[in-house]
Amino acid sequence: QVQLVESGGGLVQPGGSLRLSCAPSRSIFSINNVGWYRQAPGKQRELVAAFTSGGSTNYADSVKGRFTISRDNDKNTVYLQMNNLKPEDTAVYLCKADVTTWAARTYFNSWGQGTQVTVSS
Repeated sequence: QVQLVESGGGLVQPGGSLRLSCAPSRSIFSINNVGWYRQAPGKQRELVAAFTSGGSTNYADSVKGRFTISRDNDKNTVYLQMNNLKPEDTAVYLCKADVTTWAARTYFNSWGQGTQVTVSS
């Protein structure tokens, strides 16, 4: 099993920025169908940003123009740049992806443990 590991969360003031990373726990062949999700206390998990099957990007309306998803294929790492953060962005942020190992085994819908983002003054 390959796990995804998120990092980069923390406490930031409103209007600030953070960059989250999502990387596999060990070397893999590829990572695909990647999406960033978030879950705030008492709320359902929601999709924040994702790469579509055609390679374009998709964002939740609440983060359009503020968040950017990107990837480094050499590192099989996916990023979420978050600018102009608002208190309502406070949540645990998780990534989900299909992970293919060097042995050609694909683990579909693998989740990370999440990283906490808190936006507060």
